[in-house]
Amino acid sequence: MIMPAENNLIMTTDMTDAQIRELDFVTRFNYSVAKLIEALGITRKIPKEAGTVLKTYKAEGTLENGVVAEGETIPLSKYKIKAITYKEITLKKWRKATTAESITTYGFNQAVNMTTDEMLRDVQRGIRSNFFTFLGTGTQKTSGANLKKVLATNMGKLLNLFDTDDVAAVHFVNPATVYDYLGDQEITTQTAFGMTYVQNFLGYGTLFMNSSMPEGAVYSTISDNVVLYYIAVNGADLGEAFNFTSDDTGYIGIHEVADYDNLTCKDTVVSGIELFAEKMDGVIVGTVQPASDHSVTTESIPVVTAVEAPADHVYTEEELDALKVDQIKGLAAFKGYTITKTVKAEIIEEFLAAQQA
Repeated sequence: MIMPAENNLIMTTDMTDAQIRELDFVTRFNYSVAKLIEALGITRKIPKEAGTVLKTYKAEGTLENGVVAEGETIPLSKYKIKAITYKEITLKKWRKATTAESITTYGFNQAVNMTTDEMLRDVQRGIRSNFFTFLGTGTQKTSGANLKKVLATNMGKLLNLFDTDDVAAVHFVNPATVYDYLGDQEITTQTAFGMTYVQNFLGYGTLFMNSSMPEGAVYSTISDNVVLYYIAVNGADLGEAFNFTSDDTGYIGIHEVADYDNLTCKDTVVSGIELFAEKMDGVIVGTVQPASDHSVTTESIPVVTAVEAPADHVYTEEELDALKVDQIKGLAAFKGYTITKTVKAEIIEEFLAAQQA
């Protein structure tokens, strides 16, 4: 039995084409934010008024030893919170206009819809870029010969800094840094808010990849340290003056209008989202050292062929790390070692183990 639609239900036929496009824009943006929140494990989404100053915090203090004689007053453990001003959260505004000539030349879909899609991606890029720039100011520094070593060091620091039962680590890396380490090994990835991510990467937590991250940099923190602040575009009295299409979250708003004075289709977008790490001493800034920083260089290592490779040479981890995967496998074949691993760091470990056997 087909049930009739409810009375007063708002249907697509009740909406203009512009309103449908606006709703689609908002829905897709907010869906990507929701996926990002889920992937990052963000539990705090805090609306703020425009002009609110965002601050990072650091707790300092000393815990008393807890040994108190019977009947004596328990001494106070004194702690204080130190606030560090970061910046004001502001409502950002963007606008584009598509001319009638462009629409007649390329068609409405390409001239208006495709450029609106790119505008949405650019808004996402800006939010990501600001977040990565902020994370890069973290106060804890580490370095290592490869990605796995940096992740391990960062994870160790996070476990010390956040002494809790469940440390859900999140790491941010440039894709080139990841795939340089992985070589030809395949991994299962997902996407959220324009970022590719891998859950439980090498056992160190969730790893996010994006080209906005500097190559060789590894920024690490925990989910509980990440906060999403935003100015609700469906509040703050904006609705009294402007007619933006948004939803209950208020993360973003858009309004499309035809301007007959100059025959253009105009889109105005507003958003005030900031991803923020509340404790700066809980952000680890790691660096994967390039091969040139190692004690040897690829030029100082003999070319790996059966003729030129010295049979009695004992290779160090640093020498092998400076080589490409194919070179290491070639050396192993020449020396009669069996290599079964696919990740460069594990190949090196297997090579060294065979060399010492």
